[in-house]
Amino acid sequence: MSEEPSGTPEPSASADGGAWEVPWAEPFAADEEQQERAQLAAAFGAAIRRTSSLMQLMGQAAAERIGLNATDLNCLNILSFSGQMTAGQLARATGLTTASITGVADRLEEAGYVRRERDPADRRRVVIRLVLDRAISDVASVFLPMVRAWQKSASRYSDDELRLIVEFYGQMEEVIRQHIVVLRDSGEPGRSPAPR
Repeated sequence: MSEEPSGTPEPSASADGGAWEVPWAEPFAADEEQQERAQLAAAFGAAIRRTSSLMQLMGQAAAERIGLNATDLNCLNILSFSGQMTAGQLARATGLTTASITGVADRLEEAGYVRRERDPADRRRVVIRLVLDRAISDVASVFLPMVRAWQKSASRYSDDELRLIVEFYGQMEEVIRQHIVVLRDSGEPGRSPAPR
């Protein structure tokens, strides 16, 4: 098995034999004096793309192990941050339609990971509440080895470095949320969204 590429990515061959630059549409810097910056930009973008792909693959593998589909596991993960959400709140948080969230909630409730309850503050509202014991025993245990490995990696960084990393992930979360909305609102499947 070959090793994964690391460092600055090299141009890759496209289907027609030409080369394409990974992964930016436009480089951070164009002039030759900032070549190192441009190489760092390419490595930065490639790292984000690799991490994103691996997280999706990890999520799929974990979902299969747990016995859920990847969308349901993602919804369960988002729900775990607050412990309970309405269907509308979960739909906004995921970019899914409320009809899709109804199906997700049905499957998660049938599997014993959530239960629907009337909101005591507003009996007209139904909240989807996490069944914590079940989620910890069946879901958290699958991710525990990876979480421990993350903690070990994080221990090598100073508090200031960790603050920077947390800030960066917060910014990336906002970028991703914005683009989920763009993609969901872009119209027909298979068509690229219009630039904004």
